[in-house]
Amino acid sequence: MVKIEINGISISAREGQMVIEAADEAGISIPRFCYHKKLSIAASCRMCLVEVEKVAKPLPACATPVTEGMKVFTRSPKAIAAQKAVMEFLLINHPLDCPICDQGGECDLQEMAVGYGKDVSRFSEGKRVVQDKNIGPLIATDMTRCIHCTRCVRFGQEVAGIMELGATGRGEHMRIGTYIEKSVDSEVSGNIIDLCPVGALTSKPYRFTARPWELVAHPAISPHDCVGANLTLHVRRHEVMRAVARENEVVNESWIADRDRYSYLGLRHTERLTRPMVKSGGRWQETDWDSALVAAVEGLKRIGDVEPANVGALGAYGATTEELYLLQKLTRGIGSQNVDHRLRQQDFARQEGAAVFPWLGQAVADLENLDAALLVGSNVRKEQPLMALRLRKSALKGGSIMFINPMDYAFNFPVAEKVVVSPSVMVTELAAVAKVLLDSKGERAPAGYGELLDCTAPGEEHKAIAARLQQATKGTVLLGNLAVHHPAYSDLAGLAVLVARLAGCRFGYIGEGGNSAGAWLAGAVPHRLAGGKSAPTGGKAWREMFASGVKGYLLLGTEPELDCIDSGLASRALNDAEFVVALTAFQSEQMREYADVLLPIGLFPETSGTFVNAEGLWQSFQGATMPPGEARPGWKVLRVLGNLLDVEGFDYETSEEIRQELETRCAEIIPSSESDWGAPRNERLGEGLIRIVDFPIYSVDPMVRRATALQHTADAAVTGVSMNALTADARGLSGLDEVRVSDGNNALTLPLVIDERVPDGCAYIAAGQTQTMGLGAAYGVIEVSPAGEEANRQVV
Repeated sequence: MVKIEINGISISAREGQMVIEAADEAGISIPRFCYHKKLSIAASCRMCLVEVEKVAKPLPACATPVTEGMKVFTRSPKAIAAQKAVMEFLLINHPLDCPICDQGGECDLQEMAVGYGKDVSRFSEGKRVVQDKNIGPLIATDMTRCIHCTRCVRFGQEVAGIMELGATGRGEHMRIGTYIEKSVDSEVSGNIIDLCPVGALTSKPYRFTARPWELVAHPAISPHDCVGANLTLHVRRHEVMRAVARENEVVNESWIADRDRYSYLGLRHTERLTRPMVKSGGRWQETDWDSALVAAVEGLKRIGDVEPANVGALGAYGATTEELYLLQKLTRGIGSQNVDHRLRQQDFARQEGAAVFPWLGQAVADLENLDAALLVGSNVRKEQPLMALRLRKSALKGGSIMFINPMDYAFNFPVAEKVVVSPSVMVTELAAVAKVLLDSKGERAPAGYGELLDCTAPGEEHKAIAARLQQATKGTVLLGNLAVHHPAYSDLAGLAVLVARLAGCRFGYIGEGGNSAGAWLAGAVPHRLAGGKSAPTGGKAWREMFASGVKGYLLLGTEPELDCIDSGLASRALNDAEFVVALTAFQSEQMREYADVLLPIGLFPETSGTFVNAEGLWQSFQGATMPPGEARPGWKVLRVLGNLLDVEGFDYETSEEIRQELETRCAEIIPSSESDWGAPRNERLGEGLIRIVDFPIYSVDPMVRRATALQHTADAAVTGVSMNALTADARGLSGLDEVRVSDGNNALTLPLVIDERVPDGCAYIAAGQTQTMGLGAAYGVIEVSPAGEEANRQVV
C-alpha cells in the first residue's frame, strides 16, 4: 500500500492502482467518459484530467498510477480549467439534441455539461454528421452523438469475446461501426447500451416510450438461467418499460444477457391470458374466477377420487420456489406423487442417487479463477451466457477450458481441448478420460465400470484432458444441459463424478432454467419431498406420466408441447388426457386444444417469490407491477386450489410465509455434489441417423419465446435440419432446400442446412420452436428424406 493525498485528504491506495480507482474507493468524484472499472484503460476522452503536484500539465486520472506521497487535486483551478476545455471540445460536434434524445435525463454527457460546460460555444463551423446504421433489432444507433469513448468496442473485445464493433478512420473521420454491414449478434450485446455515456447506443424496443424521470425502479431476479442475474425493472403506470442490469459482483457483476434485458416484451404479447377461461361443449368461454376454480376442482376431483395416481402435475423451470412448493404440496395432498419439473431430462434410472439439488460445485464467481474445467455436453455460451463470461476470464488467465460435446459449438473464449462426437458415443469418450486417470493413478476400475472401460481406447485428446485436470490446483468437471438431456444421463453423471474424484477436481451441474435448484429443494420431483427427503412412495416422472396414460394434469407456467424434450409424446398425452388445468400466462393455439380450464397467472415481474441459483443462493424479489386484467400471482391461485380441494396447510397470506416454511425444511441442507450414480449401463441409442437436440437461447421458456425483438435476432432463426456434407451426401440429400423428417410418429418438412459442426451420422434439429413442434426422438433415430407432398402428414 502507498499513501497519497487527494484534495488534501490522506488515503491508502494499492501499489499500481490508478488515481481514479483510488479516488472512487475514497468517495471522491472525478468526471469520466471512457473509463469503466470492468474495461481496459483507453484514456481517450481526457475528461478525468487532474492536477498532480510537481507535474506541469494535467494528467488523466484513469491512466496515472499512484506513487508514494503523490498529491492530487481534482478541483483546483488548473484541473477545472482542463476539464472544462475537454468538455468544450466534446461538444463541438455533438448535435445538442437533448430534448429528443432517448438518453435525456440519464446521460453522462448531459450531466457533466451542466457542471463543466459553457452557455456559449466558440465553434461556428459546420458540425460533423454520421449516418446511422441498422445493427439489429435490439440496439438503435445515433452515431452523430458518439464521443469515441470506445466503451462499446472494448466491451465486445474484452468481455463478450466477440469484436463486433470497431473504430475506423482518424480524428473527426473516426467512426464506430461494424466495419461491414452486419448486425450485432452477441447474446450479451445489450450491455453496450448501459455502457454508452451518451445517446449513441440505445434500446431499440424501449426507444421513445418513456423518460427516466417517469420510471420507478424495482429490483428483480432473472428467471431464464441458473445464474439468477440481478435486474432493475423500470415501471411507468403499472407497465414494465425496460429491464437493466443491477450490479451484484458475486452473481452477475455489471452484466446481464439479452434475454434478461428484453424478455419483458413478452408481457404485452397478444397471446397474454387476462381472464379465466373454461371449455364447455368444445368451445372456450371467459368466466369469473369462482366459476373457473370450481370447474378446475371438480375436474381434478372427478379423476383423483377414482384413483389419485391418475393426476399429474408439471411445473416450469422458471416458476418461483414458492409456486413449485405449493404445486407439489397440492399434488401430494390429493394423494398423488406424480409431480415433476424436469421436462428436458430423459433418463431417470438412478434419480435416487442424485444430489439434493443440481449444485454448481462452487460459487459462480469461482468459475473465473479455474485452472482447468471439463464441460460435458454444454453449449455454455448460449445456455448460460453469464457463466461463459466467467469462464472466458479463466481462459484468458491461462485456464484450460475443455469440452466433450455432440456438436462443435462456437465459444467466446479459447478452448484448450475438445472432443466432438455423436451422442451415441459420448459415454465412451468420457469413459476414455476416466481410464487414463485410473491408469495414471494405478487404480482398478470401480465395481461395474470394468466392462465399459475395457472397451475404450484413449486417444491423445483424452490423455491431454486428463493431464490438464490432474495438474490443476483449481479444477472442475461440469455437466451441461446437453448431458442432462441425454438418454444415458446417469451414465454420463456417474463417469463425470469418477473423473472429478480421480483428478482431484470439483464436480457440479450447469443447471437448467432459472430455478431448477429451487424446484428440487421444493420437492417438485416424484421421488423427493421438500427439503430433499425421500418420498415414502415414489411417483411418476413426466415421461412415465405421458406414456402410462395419466388422465388429469395440472400445469404450472409451462407449455409441454414446446418445453418438453419429447414434444410429440407431450402433445399426444395432453390431447388424450381427460382433463387438463393450466395455470398459465399465455394461451396458445395448442394449449386451447388440450386444456379444459385456463387460469391466468402473473410472470416474474408481476409476482413475489424466490429463485435459487446454481450455487444455492436464495434470492427473493417483490412484484414490480400488477398482473394484467384478472390474472393473479401463481402462488395465490395454488393456495385457493389447495383450500377448495380440502388440502391442509394452505392458509398463507404472503409468499414470504411460504418461503419461511420451505426454508425451515431446508435448514440442514448443505450444498453438495455428493451422489451415487452406480455403474454405467452402457446402453446404445440405436442404429441410424441420430437427432441432436438443444433449446436455443431464445426458445427456453414461454416468456422469451414471445419477446418479439429477441425473436428477430440471428439466434432465434429456425435452422431446420443441420448435418454435415458427408452425411447429406450419403443419404442423397445434397443440393436440396427442404427435407422430410420423421421420428416414426410425426413428420415435418424443414429446411436443410449443411453445417460441418455436426458430427457424421447425426442431424441437429432444435427444440422449443413451433416449427419443430411435434417431433420426439431427442437423441434418438430419425429418418430424413427428400421432401414430398405428404411430408406433413401423421405417420401411423
